[in-house]
Amino acid sequence: MTGAARRPKLLVTFEIDAAGRASVVDALGGTADAVFLADLDPAARATALAEADALLARNTGRELRPGELALIGKARLVQFLSAGVDFVPLKEFPPGLPVASNRGAFAEPMAEHALAMALAAAKRLLVEQANLARGEFNQFTPTRMLAGGVCGIFGFGGIGVATARLMRCLGMRIHAVNRRGSSAEPADWIGTADQLDTLLAASDVLVISTPLTRDTLRLIGTRELSLMKADAILVNLARGEIIDEAALYHHLVAHPRFTACLDAWWIEPVRHGAFRMEQPFLELPNVVASPHNSASVRGWRDVALRRAVANCRRVFEGGAPQHLIGPEERLA
Repeated sequence: MTGAARRPKLLVTFEIDAAGRASVVDALGGTADAVFLADLDPAARATALAEADALLARNTGRELRPGELALIGKARLVQFLSAGVDFVPLKEFPPGLPVASNRGAFAEPMAEHALAMALAAAKRLLVEQANLARGEFNQFTPTRMLAGGVCGIFGFGGIGVATARLMRCLGMRIHAVNRRGSSAEPADWIGTADQLDTLLAASDVLVISTPLTRDTLRLIGTRELSLMKADAILVNLARGEIIDEAALYHHLVAHPRFTACLDAWWIEPVRHGAFRMEQPFLELPNVVASPHNSASVRGWRDVALRRAVANCRRVFEGGAPQHLIGPEERLA
């Protein structure tokens, strides 16, 4: 008589509260046992790492102690909770170990944020609030309609698709660029990265939602900005480093009808330990700014947690994981 088959183990490497733990267990649906690294002493940590079939992490660079990464012997997946993991030291991972981001986990709230920023720019909300504070009542200064214009989306994954659906409801046409040059999501035009110039020139609103990779690092510079319409609205939800900081600032100064809506910044606390900018963007009237909080919506972290666990469960059930990170995205 043989013993019961061993159940897979999901090792959660970050601190998580009771409600989060319950969500992990529930999302696993009995396919694996959840083990929480924060509960374990050093010997038990070593055993848990060696026995883990998958890891669920925020930032292994902070959550794993020196030498612990080498203990991961049988893991079939390291799943991160966030969509962008360019700040995690992935180069230390064994090259054959599958690593996945939680791409699209915060797509819906981030899409709403993109829409809010674009509307604030088009309707001059911040500009006219400042004018009102100075006693100026510019009732007849025209604003803009987004309906009938082109929303360009650079990065037509989960966030890009969710944004397209909202913008389409306003009557915008959707132009997009992704790696494949195709998508199941309807678009009026879709191309590949080598057609980015075409996207830039056509866009009334350009939403950047592509990952930071070696190819996208400082991809948007002086030349690329010069291709855009003089009154275009640029919304960056992704990473500040995709845009050349100085080039964007000088373009905004030289083109006062152009608006930059910045949720992503070049130096940020979570990734770099501080917030700072090299150019005084917040002194410009044609900037709409937020502290990279487009994903910070009440109650949504549980949704994102469950989506990450679902990818681990897919592996436990014999499927292939989604959203694997390629070598071009392993920057740190």
